[in-house]
Amino acid sequence: MNISKPSRVLLSLTLLASLFLAGCSSPADSNAPVEFGHVHGIVDLGGGKMLLGTHTGIYSITSAGEVSGPIGGNDFDAMGITGNNLVQYASGHPGPNTSAELGSPSLGIVRSVDLGTTWTPVAFNGVEDFHVLTASSSKTIFGIGSSSSDLRISLDGGMTWTAGPAVEAVDLAVTSKGSLFAATPTGLQLSQDQGSTFSLLKDSPTLYNIAASQSDGIIGVDVTGILWRLENKSWQKFGSVSGTVEALIETSTGSVVLVDDRGVVSIDGDQVEVIHSTSMNH
Repeated sequence: MNISKPSRVLLSLTLLASLFLAGCSSPADSNAPVEFGHVHGIVDLGGGKMLLGTHTGIYSITSAGEVSGPIGGNDFDAMGITGNNLVQYASGHPGPNTSAELGSPSLGIVRSVDLGTTWTPVAFNGVEDFHVLTASSSKTIFGIGSSSSDLRISLDGGMTWTAGPAVEAVDLAVTSKGSLFAATPTGLQLSQDQGSTFSLLKDSPTLYNIAASQSDGIIGVDVTGILWRLENKSWQKFGSVSGTVEALIETSTGSVVLVDDRGVVSIDGDQVEVIHSTSMNH
């Protein structure tokens, strides 16, 4: 059984909260509904365009809520997805029409350089499934596979890999300056040496979904549904969510986009807008 990252951290924090991850669906456009399943991750492509890694493939969405996909007909379950407008990395499980070269029963790590249209194998194909995956704007990739808590590190775009320490992280986020954050049941941890060592950030909220901010800090949601921002070593609340957050990102424009029980939600300062609603089935 595969357990998504919000479910895993919340199950480990049953004394603190009682949240349950549910599937969701979302329209492919304003008129034709399409079943997404879970949305496991968001990639900011700039210019108001994003990719959604979902249970049924990779979809594109704009800041106006226009959705299309699955892109390139790719139907694999993207349990992890990260990247930027130049390169995207994903992991998960093949769908009925997924190319055999990407690996089975697990994709390992696959790469796209055409905004999710085509994918090629990179590493661990067929043998590992990365639910926790993040990449910097350079060629640095960090991941934690579902078979162990060992951190996997590549500094060359996935050509070679080293094993880092065991980290009980349900999410990872790396900033443009190389700060690597890990959301763990005991609090947020930080590495400043490319994942070799981590230290606990004292007094941090218990976050289960995190993303790098444009100011080299971090944003995240805690187990009570509060959104937090860490900048200049100071924690600030900036909103709340509805239910469990499946995916979270801060875009290049500074707006926060997340997926919760309402659907795809955009937060820009005090303005909160559901840009694409979903029907949740609990």
